[in-house]
Amino acid sequence: LTFGGVMFMHNYSGGGQLLSVGIFTILYVMFTWWRDIIREAAFEGQHTSVVQEGLRLGMILFIVSQVMFFFAFFWAFFTSSLTPVFNIGGGWPPLGIEVISPWGLPLLNTILLLSS
Repeated sequence: LTFGGVMFMHNYSGGGQLLSVGIFTILYVMFTWWRDIIREAAFEGQHTSVVQEGLRLGMILFIVSQVMFFFAFFWAFFTSSLTPVFNIGGGWPPLGIEVISPWGLPLLNTILLLSS
């Protein structure tokens, strides 16, 4: 998947095909894994309380890791914007960057994200 993506973005021959194979492989694995989880839980009754707790803990850890990632991302953004360094011209936004209006599509995307 990664090699296919890099090859596709750099216009190497076969990059699109390799990327497609990678995407379809990931989708197939995801589908079969979720199918097996549902089958084990609903029809076979193999999800004991320990397994359910493990699945719950895994989801909690995933959500916590995403929260930490976005916290670090916004921390870096606000640090760069509130205390700009001389490397970017001492101002925010850096010279040469055109600022888009936050009231159009960005506002719609924010509303959609917060409502999900």
